Formats: sequence, C-alpha cells, structure tokens
Amino acid sequence: MSTKIRLRRMGAKGRPFYRVVVADSRSPRDGRFIETLGYYDPRTDPPTIKVSDERARYWLGSGAQPTDTTRALLRKAGVYDAPPAEETPADVG
Repeated sequence: MSTKIRLRRMGAKGRPFYRVVVADSRSPRDGRFIETLGYYDPRTDPPTIKVSDERARYWLGSGAQPTDTTRALLRKAGVYDAPPAEETPADVG
C-alpha cells in the first residue's frame, strides 16, 4: 500500500481550511484516510499551520510521500528537511 501525506479540504463553500492527513494514494481527496496529522488554515493572517512533528516524522520515515503543497507546508512547520543538494564536482579545466 502506497501512502501519501496530503491535504483534505474542509469548511464551507468559499471558506476552506485543510486537514493534513495520511491516506492511501488510491483514495479520493476527501475520502478515507489513515490518520490526521494537523491542519492548515489559509484564511488567517498569517496562515495557520499546525502539524504533529512526531507523527509526521514517523510517516515520512515509513515511506509516506508528501504532495508538493504538503511538502512546502511541512517545511514551513519545520518538520520536513530538504534533501541535501547533490554535490557537483569542481569545474574540470
């Protein structure tokens, strides 16, 4: 089973907020999920991001792949460290 860390849309029409969830990659966006890791509210100033560090690191260590948007949110929350940049050899003259 391939798992994803992604956003689940909640809230009323025109007033969204999102839950950060771990779900099977085959499940629909707002469908069944395995665990809720936190939430993201883009309507506040500044946007609110609340994520459980311990559980997010557990799922990342277990192989769950975050979506692009979720990866950016996890970086802002300080949970997801950017992978080290590949070192390029010095210019050979």
